[in-house]
Amino acid sequence: MADRYGPYRNYRFLLEFDSVGVAAFSECALPDSTTEPIEYRDGNDVKATVRKLGSLTKYGNLTLKRGTTDSIELVEWRKQVEQGDVDGARQSIAVVLLDEEGNPGPRWEFENAWPSKYDAPDLNATANEVAIETLEIVVEGMERVS
Repeated sequence: MADRYGPYRNYRFLLEFDSVGVAAFSECALPDSTTEPIEYRDGNDVKATVRKLGSLTKYGNLTLKRGTTDSIELVEWRKQVEQGDVDGARQSIAVVLLDEEGNPGPRWEFENAWPSKYDAPDLNATANEVAIETLEIVVEGMERVS
């Protein structure tokens, strides 16, 4: 039985895509969520301090890395954006952290995600490493749902 008294480990996770299904990646950098404060003060305020008002919320990018395989589904998704069909490329994505037994744990869901950058692997005939490709995905909303 998994130890649920401790935190989840960061090495077992799944990525779910609407049009691709479940994809495997070796690394996943979840985006941040930031709401910048706007400082404001009226000239007749009694307190000599500024108020902090909320502004627009911004989300960072989701970055995925994996060993290069024969699968080109994600490259085709990026190609759709390169051809100008950003609206058609938008889809929902989820990252699911798994416990030690492979059961689903915390889940983050992302809205209107589309790939903004694809980085092909660096190749070196004298190296002894896995060829890694990187996909950077723009998101317009993020929520931890469990």
